[in-house]
Amino acid sequence: MTKEYTLTVFTEHQTGMLSRVVSIFTRRYINIESLTTSKSSMPGIHRFTIVVNTTEDMVRKLCGQLEKQVDVLKAFYDENAEIVYQEIALYKIPTQKFMQGNRLEKLIRQHNAKVLEIEEEYIIVEKTGHADETEALLEALKEIGIFEFVRSGRVAIPRPMERLSKYLQQLELEAEETL
Repeated sequence: MTKEYTLTVFTEHQTGMLSRVVSIFTRRYINIESLTTSKSSMPGIHRFTIVVNTTEDMVRKLCGQLEKQVDVLKAFYDENAEIVYQEIALYKIPTQKFMQGNRLEKLIRQHNAKVLEIEEEYIIVEKTGHADETEALLEALKEIGIFEFVRSGRVAIPRPMERLSKYLQQLELEAEETL
């Protein structure tokens, strides 16, 4: 049975890592629903957050294949209940629609969004939340009029303490024991 999984991949910060990571999914014909990269809490270590819909067996294989890459330190996967996650969406809407009454203002408040910028021709609105929440605001704004829409990839943090730190400490202990 397929379900949504969030993979967190920790790598050394090297050129070409994005291509190498994505190729593992491409070779297996697995569509990436969301991909976000950033530095991690550890200096020199980069973090990939990847969302896929697949089976647990396949996600385990993906993590194994990712960990075989030279500059990949560790790959973890989680179900949605095991992480805290958000996305950010930006909406560009016509200014005259905003000025024509308070329907838009009520909509923005109802969806816990905020206005970032008001210009003569447009207004930029920001909404953070899960994909279904940002999509709901998009659908509501389409009725009023919308110029542009963009949504980020998922950013996620696991509910347990950072596993990479524990994993690296364990490797250090094992290395010391063999000396």
